[in-house]
Amino acid sequence: MASVIEAEAERTAAPGVSPYAELPGDIAVSFEFFPPKTEKMEAQLWQAIADLAPLSPSFVSVTYGAGGTTRERTHATVARIVRETNLAPAAHLTCIAASKAEIADIADQYWQAGVRHIVALRGDPPPADGGRFVPHPEGYASAAELVAGLKHQHDFEISVAAYPEIHPEAVSAQHDLDNLKRKIDAGATRAITQFFYSTDAYLRFLDKALAAGIETPILPGIMPVTNFAAIRRMSGNTEIPDWLVTMFEGLDDRPGPRALVAAVAAADLCRRLYEGGVRDFHFYTLNRAEQAYAICQLLGLRPQEITP
Repeated sequence: MASVIEAEAERTAAPGVSPYAELPGDIAVSFEFFPPKTEKMEAQLWQAIADLAPLSPSFVSVTYGAGGTTRERTHATVARIVRETNLAPAAHLTCIAASKAEIADIADQYWQAGVRHIVALRGDPPPADGGRFVPHPEGYASAAELVAGLKHQHDFEISVAAYPEIHPEAVSAQHDLDNLKRKIDAGATRAITQFFYSTDAYLRFLDKALAAGIETPILPGIMPVTNFAAIRRMSGNTEIPDWLVTMFEGLDDRPGPRALVAAVAAADLCRRLYEGGVRDFHFYTLNRAEQAYAICQLLGLRPQEITP
């Protein structure tokens, strides 16, 4: 069977026609938000949700701060999405700074609120732990254990994290892939990748995952570049291609042009993924709708009527 990379087609638009012109919009999308800290940020979040809802996302996820620092705000945001929209929310939940009993209580609260989808993560350790993950003495030691515990408690749909260019703490690519397999075997429904900018890295990762017996969907996590310096800090093992550096050169103090270039760069990444057979995209929105909406527009996705 041909690999995913070998299956990537070379699409050539007719002369004078945009490469996006013939994309039919036959894609699924999902969006990630983070819980707001202030009234102004809350207004921005709900405006972003309102703007993106007509694109009929498969789900919208709400993040969980390092060390469980946004636990209450995450729950409040997810509960409001359930109450006030027709969207399917996914609540992030981590192993950090919580016992199994505390996590079970949080999961029960989500289930009672009507939430049926959890993004189960090991989580980022708080700075007090020196950046090193230390399991709670009565908690889960890994995301795979968390997945198993949540599935035992309720029949949640569960998403987990994947790393096309290897988790920064992994001892090897194989070790990282084995860890993903453990999460899938524990009951995860899908994986969502860390952001990346190399199409080949993602497609090769799909090939390796399939060879390892992982057949669940692995959604590409798309992060438009809102701040190039911040992306460099967050990148970890993620390759920042030279062409991307060139595109954003001189734009650090020009947020307007930078946002336009970011949307074009991310749309081009998605177009190339589409050519490789990808039809499901997860967008890290940073609580802003404009870029994600523009990218979906370029990919041919159009808004649907929202029923109250």
